Amino acid sequence: MQRMIGTQARGIRAPIIREGDDLAAIVVESVCSAAQAEGFSLRDRDVVGITEAVVARAQGNYASVDAIAADVKAKFPNGEIGVIFPILSRNRFAICLRGIARGAKKIILQLSYPADEVGNHLISEDDLDRSGVDPFQDVLDEEAYRKHFGCQLHPFTGVDYVEYYTSLIREEGADVQVIFANSPCAVLSYTKDVLACDIHTRARTKRLLKAAGANTVYALDDLMTASVNGSGCNEEYGLLGSNKATEQSVKLFPRDCRAFVAAVQDRFLKETGKHIEVMVYGDGAFKDPVGKIWELADPVVSPAYTDGLSGTPNELKLKYLADNQFAHLKGEELREAIAASIRQKDKDLKGRMETQGTTPRRLTDLLGSLCDLTSGSGDKGTPIVLVQGYFDSYAD
Repeated sequence: MQRMIGTQARGIRAPIIREGDDLAAIVVESVCSAAQAEGFSLRDRDVVGITEAVVARAQGNYASVDAIAADVKAKFPNGEIGVIFPILSRNRFAICLRGIARGAKKIILQLSYPADEVGNHLISEDDLDRSGVDPFQDVLDEEAYRKHFGCQLHPFTGVDYVEYYTSLIREEGADVQVIFANSPCAVLSYTKDVLACDIHTRARTKRLLKAAGANTVYALDDLMTASVNGSGCNEEYGLLGSNKATEQSVKLFPRDCRAFVAAVQDRFLKETGKHIEVMVYGDGAFKDPVGKIWELADPVVSPAYTDGLSGTPNELKLKYLADNQFAHLKGEELREAIAASIRQKDKDLKGRMETQGTTPRRLTDLLGSLCDLTSGSGDKGTPIVLVQGYFDSYAD
């Protein structure tokens, strides 16, 4: 009988993860228990995703505000720092900013406008258009910003991030000056020592700053790359991908994830006899159509995955085949013609008309987004996601 179900994603409930837990064992036990309880079977090439949050929790990968401050002092001994292009987030950046401010004497805070890198708006495009301000040219101070735009509250959080961030910096004993500009080099009129806080554009920002004569340039992935007074760290991503843990600490992006996914895959093979693909996932890569916010505040969707998840999809567009090559067919004849095309397709379809409209994204970005949407970020209690049938096709 023809299989009638394609891809399925199941959120798998698991215990609350604590530092030191054997997470690989918990993942396999949780998935196998769910399969037994719900009456489904595991198959080769199923995908198990584990959210980065529980991996970091099991590792105990945390850093305190004091540890961040100590690292900032070591890297910016003069104490005056241009902090540019931070995202507007209490969860993602506020505690990091507290540590940066604690390690500084003065901060020149440069905010991009009308929105940050991931789509959190300081002001709306309509307000910007009405103001006559040119975001490609104009550098605003706080007085000019308030004159043009007043007190702007984030539509989701109700926070005035200009007031919130400046107050937070002053609470830590540092002076603060705010400017609004979209060229990273604007900050160099105020200080030559810069901390770039953008995520996906950080390499370009650092390159432009250095070329324009900055003295000291670091990015968030240069902070907390080594333990400070016994803290956690992340050698590759530093503070990028961190989340608020408490008012005085952050949970960092997990470390050594490649070894972890390999261990989970090996344990699945021993326990079930099935070759399961495994990935650690963070933020999915998608945009909210109402709030205009990009979800991707982590440096990558997946910091590690098993080898079978490398690459991009190699798929034919069924509606293209049905409307073109096989427009004269219908019913079973049409179904078999399309199935035969799938079975006989080349290993690399790049550039072929039959693929137009398919998604040329990496498998891990697609699967990570699916996992993130399935597990959610609230109280579902499903930090593990089982995806079945993802590599099936209409021909199976």
